[in-house]
Amino acid sequence: MRLSDYFEQAKGVGVLATTDLAGQVNQALYAKPYFLDKEDDATCSFIMTRRLSHDNVWRNPSAAYLFIEEGDGYVGKRLSLTVIAEETDSEKIREVRHRYAPPISEDESKYLVHFHIEGVRPLLGNE
Repeated sequence: MRLSDYFEQAKGVGVLATTDLAGQVNQALYAKPYFLDKEDDATCSFIMTRRLSHDNVWRNPSAAYLFIEEGDGYVGKRLSLTVIAEETDSEKIREVRHRYAPPISEDESKYLVHFHIEGVRPLLGNE
């Protein structure tokens, strides 16, 4: 199954982990990643606000995203990410936001940050 299809179908909760230059870790609840090009499973995006997670990815472009599916057991995905670009076009952000309906207000939707997916692992184990 394509990663874009997985995240389109799966229900659950996600956590984005970032670090600053000193190695201080921050975790924040985040919506599922957006796959703006459904054929590109190597690039995903998140709408970010001007908060610690956003500040951190521009100091240290490496991040990790953990997704836990709803239901019994421990099923989900872990993504290793690297920032590759950022957009601030409010119309494009509004379009993405309305298409996927993340739980943040339009006033807070400041950045559309694109990540290269360096690796994908299951929630438990390595394979």
